Amino acid sequence: QVQLAESGGGLVQIGGSRRLSCTASGTIASIYAMGWYRRAPGKQRELVATISNDGLANYGDAVKGRFAISRDSQSAVSLQMNNLKPEDTAVYFCSAMGRRGTDWGQGTQVTVSS
Repeated sequence: QVQLAESGGGLVQIGGSRRLSCTASGTIASIYAMGWYRRAPGKQRELVATISNDGLANYGDAVKGRFAISRDSQSAVSLQMNNLKPEDTAVYFCSAMGRRGTDWGQGTQVTVSS
């Protein structure tokens, strides 16, 4: 099992930037990709970005060109969020994909002011 700890959430002004970080612990060697998903008020969970161990990234349409995901190590991933919009307000969850499935962090709130 993998445990995930997120940091970096908070209040952000429209057009501003924020960086989220996530560190995994546990069976780190089993991870083949990490990523971020979010759940906005009244909406279902959606993809933000994922990145493989080889550095291949995939982004959700809503954040393409504004967010950048980085795999900082086998056990760490970060998300640089730029030009933030009110629609980006959500709970952001870090994920780790491994041989036995996906593990999730507790989530960190990002609120973009109107």
